[in-house]
Amino acid sequence: MTTTAAGTSMSTVDASRRSVGVEETEEGIRAATRRARRRHAARMWLGRILLPIILIGGWQVSTATGVVDKFFYGQPSMIWQALVSLFTNGTAFGSIWFNLAVTLKEAVFGFLLGTVGGIIFGLLLGQNRLLSDICSPYIKALNSVPRIILGSIFVVAFGLGTFPKVLLAAVLVFFIVFFNAFQGVREVNQDLVANVRVLGASPLQVARHVTIPSALTWIIASLHTAFGFAIIGALVGEVLGSQAGIGLIIVQAQGHFDPNTVFAAMILMAVITLVAESLLSILEKRVLSWRPPSRTEAQAI
Repeated sequence: MTTTAAGTSMSTVDASRRSVGVEETEEGIRAATRRARRRHAARMWLGRILLPIILIGGWQVSTATGVVDKFFYGQPSMIWQALVSLFTNGTAFGSIWFNLAVTLKEAVFGFLLGTVGGIIFGLLLGQNRLLSDICSPYIKALNSVPRIILGSIFVVAFGLGTFPKVLLAAVLVFFIVFFNAFQGVREVNQDLVANVRVLGASPLQVARHVTIPSALTWIIASLHTAFGFAIIGALVGEVLGSQAGIGLIIVQAQGHFDPNTVFAAMILMAVITLVAESLLSILEKRVLSWRPPSRTEAQAI
């Protein structure tokens, strides 16, 4: 009895030691993972800071020493002066805030119109093989038309107001969202669809509970690219003909051989696009909160 009790006690002690060893190993792995993440973040931010310093600094030095002609390519210090002048002195077409609002309104309306149209047509054609086969050659033909030609047609047909810029931005956004929505529907697990139909789900219920949630990842992913194209559509429309907007400022600066103002306007639109990208990322996390983390996201946890 005494020998048995001693053996049981030693087994318990060994088990406890192994448990403590496993816990220490797991804690060590987690600590090493945290250190690796911190090192990666430090290197990432260091690279992000050094890259523009090297590029802008090299640009400034090359133009200051005459290696690159600043008359044609601008100069970072003069671009900063042009940016400050836009906000302090305004433009010939009103304040910079007014022109930013005009361009942003055109881009946002075009983005919304193109997104809604792309999602609707993508879902319809993705679920209907016959309709997809009928419309496929016409959609491909429309997608092959150069957008600048469409912009010229819109300006001629609808004038210099907001509507032709919204249309051009919507066309650029539409095809990006449409093809992603279409492919997202085609990638839905058909076994899952069949099981839901066996349970008595109507076509509307299948679309609501299976097709749309499955395609949502594709659709949201396309929006990141789509907003940038909405900005491009609005700017191209303004370059072709407008009464206000950042595109008109760029055209005027081009006519005056002023590359610094052109670059300053480009910086403004880049900042707006980055802000919109951040907002879309927040939207993606909220809308797709039900989705399991991807491999990259899981590694970051």
